[in-house]
Amino acid sequence: MSIILSIGLGLLFAAAGLVLVRIARGPTTLDRALSLDVVIVIVIGIMATQIVRTGDAGTLPILVVFSLTGFVGSVSVARFMARKDDAS
Repeated sequence: MSIILSIGLGLLFAAAGLVLVRIARGPTTLDRALSLDVVIVIVIGIMATQIVRTGDAGTLPILVVFSLTGFVGSVSVARFMARKDDAS
């Protein structure tokens, strides 16, 4: 089980690296905002993997806060971009 969790963490860190490249190269603001949302999801996955690995659910409230922050951030960016497109 530990090997599987280590492989999962490695893949999550690799995905985070690729997303950071996308943030740096993103041609539009919407691409960058979506990439930041994916980073939040990856951080949530890393935290969940650590909870499974250690068996300590003490960081579960932080996980919930990150989830809600990611959701609210995505909705805010979508509303802002929709309003910006309507004004043009």
